[in-house]
Amino acid sequence: MAQVKKMQQEMAKAQEELANTVVTGSAAGGAVTIEMTCDQRVKGVKIAKEAIDPEDAETLEDLVTVAFNDAIAKANERSQARMGGVTGGLKIPGF
Repeated sequence: MAQVKKMQQEMAKAQEELANTVVTGSAAGGAVTIEMTCDQRVKGVKIAKEAIDPEDAETLEDLVTVAFNDAIAKANERSQARMGGVTGGLKIPGF
């Protein structure tokens, strides 16, 4: 029981750390960047002026999508690495 309680405490600490860890996803060499916490809260979006073409909204939409997916992948990778250290590699649904 003591081990379970310790693991729960470590998981809570890891979740707090992940909530405060920011990753950056980008597209087109940084023309679009998205900052996101590892618990997947978007902190900011930056779009370079040269990426904005009023005649071609689709390209900008694609760049935002790519940057967002890059940020999510990085957040998930960081979360899995951190939580894997707590759970000893055990797969726990929702973490």
